[in-house]
Amino acid sequence: MSIRHGLLALLERGPRYGSQLRTEFESRTGSTWPLNVGQVYTTLNRLERDGMVAQGGEDEAGHTLYAITDSGRAELRTWFEKPVDRTSPARDELAIKLAMAVGAPGVDIRNVIQSQRRHTVKAMQDYTRLKAQALLAVEGGGARERNDVAWLLVLEQLIFQTEAEARWLDHCESRLIRLSATAAAGASATAPETAPAPDAPASTTSATSAQAASPTAPSASAAPGAPAS
Repeated sequence: MSIRHGLLALLERGPRYGSQLRTEFESRTGSTWPLNVGQVYTTLNRLERDGMVAQGGEDEAGHTLYAITDSGRAELRTWFEKPVDRTSPARDELAIKLAMAVGAPGVDIRNVIQSQRRHTVKAMQDYTRLKAQALLAVEGGGARERNDVAWLLVLEQLIFQTEAEARWLDHCESRLIRLSATAAAGASATAPETAPAPDAPASTTSATSAQAASPTAPSASAAPGAPAS
């Protein structure tokens, strides 16, 4: 998030002091990305160093006012016109967590996914309730209408983001199930088969069976036809 450009956009509406800029910035974004006063003044000092803002006196309460310069307006116009760079995405803690959980000892990655999904769905429901409130405020009009519209846009971005995250988590779980099934099938196909016990030789078996089945043969001394004594 570009704080410096957000402050320049607010200063284009007129001179502001530090804590006033913080309040207006958080009002526009619904405190989604809270700022502290020290962070605001550090950014203002850098903008002043770069010639994009200049101190413009004090208000009645003695607050130092800052005003945008022509160089600051040119920088702001360029920021609005230039697409946000997506070729170098910011680090995503969830993506890193899941990547590190793959194969980690003692970690059930499916439990990690399911726990995150519950949290993501709850966040999406909370954002949806806030969107309904913002819509009522926008439709009702009033002095804060500009800030309410800005907050509505931020909320809708958060809703789309959590919806996409929930779908991605579903995809991750399905992917892991398919890969696990494929790995199990491959392991089963390559497992060595147990060799059967060797059969007895056919000739030995046949001879043994035949001997057991045949009657006792007569001895050689008892010739056929000899008279009985």
